[in-house]
Amino acid sequence: MIELHYSATPNGQKIAIMLEETALPYTLHTYDIFAGDQLTPEFGRINPNHKLPAIVDLDPDDGSGPLNVFESGAILQYLAEKSGKFLPDSGPLRSRAIQWLTWQGACLGPMGGQASHFLRYAPKGQDYAAERYTKELNRLLQVLEKRLSESEYLAGDTYTIADIAVWPGRAASFVMGVDLSMYPSTSRWFQTVAKRPALVSAMQRPELAAPAKYMGRNQKLSPDEWSNMFGEHMHAAVSR
Repeated sequence: MIELHYSATPNGQKIAIMLEETALPYTLHTYDIFAGDQLTPEFGRINPNHKLPAIVDLDPDDGSGPLNVFESGAILQYLAEKSGKFLPDSGPLRSRAIQWLTWQGACLGPMGGQASHFLRYAPKGQDYAAERYTKELNRLLQVLEKRLSESEYLAGDTYTIADIAVWPGRAASFVMGVDLSMYPSTSRWFQTVAKRPALVSAMQRPELAAPAKYMGRNQKLSPDEWSNMFGEHMHAAVSR
């Protein structure tokens, strides 16, 4: 049994999709990140970085007892190796899958997150930062488009954890005004992946859906919500 500690962000959704794809049994623990649910000492013992998602494998393969895993890319790789699905044991396909998984975690995800912050949450007058991160996000989307013009999936002809890592962020990209029709190869890939039964099942579950406050431009946060997401409450959590 896997415990999924979850918030309905793209990072959380990719793990829910992976669990549905692998049919590994799991229980869901949902967190309101605006309310600061992730900042408790209890959750800090699962993920010392106090970010979601995280999992607890109550029955790891070596029988050593519960294992905590945090960082979405590491979770995807762990679940792939546990289930024997969506990541080959060796060879070029495995290497390419890990390369694109790492690219998502190191480049596309963080730059998309920064663009989202300055377009959705930051006080007015942050034009340079919004432009800088939006341009970098667009550059990375061109990298993605070029790859998918050459290959059916990110790692090659086979669907892997790299595709699972990238897909939810593209589903949420309309919040930042990204029109996937401008990227025909990415749009083709996006629609193909969107039809997978496990992904459909995950995205249609009400408890996995994003609440309204996670969506839309120019979000207005209360002082406590801001502190929990970006301010003193968030920073203080790691020093407890």
